[in-house]
Amino acid sequence: MIREEKKMKKLSYKKVLGILGMALFLIIVVFPFAWQVITSLKAPADIGNIPTDLWPKKFSISFYKSVFVNHNFALYLKNSIIVSIGAMAISMLVAFPAAYGFSRINFKFKKFFENFILISNMFPIIAIVTPMFIIFRKIHLINTYMGLIIPSVIITLPMSIWTLIAFIKKLPYDLEEAAIVDGCTRFQSVIKIILPLTAPGIFTTAIISFITAWNEFMFALVLVTKDSMRTVPVAISMFPGQFTVPWGDMSAASIVATIPIIIVVLICQKKIVSGLTSGAVKG
Repeated sequence: MIREEKKMKKLSYKKVLGILGMALFLIIVVFPFAWQVITSLKAPADIGNIPTDLWPKKFSISFYKSVFVNHNFALYLKNSIIVSIGAMAISMLVAFPAAYGFSRINFKFKKFFENFILISNMFPIIAIVTPMFIIFRKIHLINTYMGLIIPSVIITLPMSIWTLIAFIKKLPYDLEEAAIVDGCTRFQSVIKIILPLTAPGIFTTAIISFITAWNEFMFALVLVTKDSMRTVPVAISMFPGQFTVPWGDMSAASIVATIPIIIVVLICQKKIVSGLTSGAVKG
């Protein structure tokens, strides 16, 4: 009985610590976003109050109107959507066959190329921005959608390949051998067997690629000089003036920029979870 009571106390302590840890984590993660929402809904006259108001005295959507009327934010959203979808599509088209090759085909220096893909994702972006700007200027890709999509693919592709390699390696090779014995070519076995089975992983990787491209900042800042071609992160960074910082507009813009990501995650939540957990259990 005494041992059982001690075990119960230990379990209760662990539960309390776990709950406190989760609460602290939620506060750290949720508070900045919640504060942005509160700030964006304040009246313009209340933004500069000292001490600041923890809750809006009067709810107002004037900052959201200002974002679209004064800053042409709809255009920035369109640019980000085009660039993110383009980068996601190209990444998936290249990543899947590359991941299949690394997972199923043995060739010389295979391990070297796998490690090179991983290392390339760790390379600092700032080191390649300048030479990329010079190259893109010579081939007339500055201030173009393709000039923004290609750098986003550079960022998303290594991660996409490595993620899909892990999914494909989980699939037993016997399935492909059986399909080949039944008369399928290797290409047909990939299309009819591998592709459907890795669909959750492809879907999850595509969503992560979309979010990564949506949040890309450095390339979009350097490779775009026209306001009409700016993406959302760069556009928000341009809101502050020399002597003023429009906190309300920036808060509203950040909330508007987050909404598409939230919608995508909520709509695709089940598929994302199934993609992240597929292959976790053998058999």
